[in-house]
Order: sequence, then structure tokens, then C-alpha cells
Amino acid sequence: MKIFKWILVAVAVLGLIGVRILEDTIFYDPFQAFFHLANKHAPFPEFDWVPLVLNYLFRFGLNLILSASIVYLIFQNKQWMLQAILLILIVFIITFPIYLYCIHTKFEVGYLFSFYMRRFVIQPLILLLIIPLFYYRKHVIEA
Repeated sequence: MKIFKWILVAVAVLGLIGVRILEDTIFYDPFQAFFHLANKHAPFPEFDWVPLVLNYLFRFGLNLILSASIVYLIFQNKQWMLQAILLILIVFIITFPIYLYCIHTKFEVGYLFSFYMRRFVIQPLILLLIIPLFYYRKHVIEA
């Protein structure tokens, strides 16, 4: 059974990787090419607000489901999974409006700042903090 659990974790991680690999074909994000240029003087792309926001929310939803699955599969604790979801939601609720403001101001608040706000919106970075946090928590509880 333990092997099966780690296979499912690997499948969920591959799902996160798949979201990243297929981002150009699955999601509407004109800022993908803008930030790939790595040139703060590149022309600001034209975009439509509604599809942009909906695609960011869809991507966040996929990342959230896969991240919650990983946390649950690793720790087998529904309460911890719910806490992970809450932490991820809190970070998204903070960073998403900031990133939308950055877009609204055409990244006048700073190119790198906008770049990293976008990272928190589109990538499950908080998962990289949650897993070690919960491993530490598990170790403290068992000690």
C-alpha cells in the first residue's frame, strides 16, 4: 500500500509538471511571452481582462487540487490537507489582487516585483514551504 501512495504522489507531481509544461496551450496568458523575453523594456502586451482572470483562477484551481492531493497523500491527514488548502488560499488572496494591480499599472510598480507576484499566482510555490513545515510538525508530534 505504501508503494501505491508514493505512485499517487508522483502522479500528482507529474500533474503539476504537466500544468507547467502545457501552460502555453491550456491557458490564456499573454504575459507568458512578455516575461520569457526577460526584458523590462519589451512592449506591454494587449489582453482581455475576463479571459485572463478566468484562466488564472482555473490554473490556480488545478494547482490547488493537485497540491492538496500531494499533502493528503504524504501525510494521510485530512485536517492538515485542509490547513494546506487554507494557507494556499490565503497566499493567493493576497497575491492575486496585487498582481492584477501590477497589470493594471502596466508593471509600473516594478518589473521584478510583478514577475514574482505572477509566480505566486501561477505556480504552487507555497507547496514547497508547506511540505517541510508539515514534516517538521509531524516530527515534533512524534517526539
